[in-house]
Amino acid sequence: MDWFVGLGIAGLVLLLFSLIFDGILEGVFGGVLDGLFDGLLSLPVIAGFVSMLGFGGAIVLGTTGLGVTGATAAGVVAGAAAGWLTWKLSRALMRDQTAATPRGGDLVGTSGSVVTAIPAEGYGEVLVYLAGQPLKLAAKSSGPVARGAEVWVESALSATSVAVRPVER
Repeated sequence: MDWFVGLGIAGLVLLLFSLIFDGILEGVFGGVLDGLFDGLLSLPVIAGFVSMLGFGGAIVLGTTGLGVTGATAAGVVAGAAAGWLTWKLSRALMRDQTAATPRGGDLVGTSGSVVTAIPAEGYGEVLVYLAGQPLKLAAKSSGPVARGAEVWVESALSATSVAVRPVER
């Protein structure tokens, strides 16, 4: 029974180390192990297998009369199931991707309104919407544009400024 409990605890310690020192083992060996611990041989999967082998074997040994061989077999089955579930869960979490982050170039062609009047060849301020969120930017236009006028964004000059032209209706 002590061996099984020891394996269970060792699996939990290995899981803790894999969470704290993620990627250290691969880096220590200079890229030789690069990719080896991905997927089914990742440290969380191995830790789940070892932990469930130990704790599952201890539970079977303590509650049934199967003996060490039966407890080991039950522990291997429980460990394989825990390792597989860990692998599937980690793959699902790694595949979870968010939408692309909006960039300044995404502003080109959007409309906005002038908040601070834009002088000829000078800067004013416009309010535009990027990904549904209001965004106040410095704006430059070839001609003067009055406050409150509707404008189109022609180009993104920088992360905080755009070139605009008045909307003609």
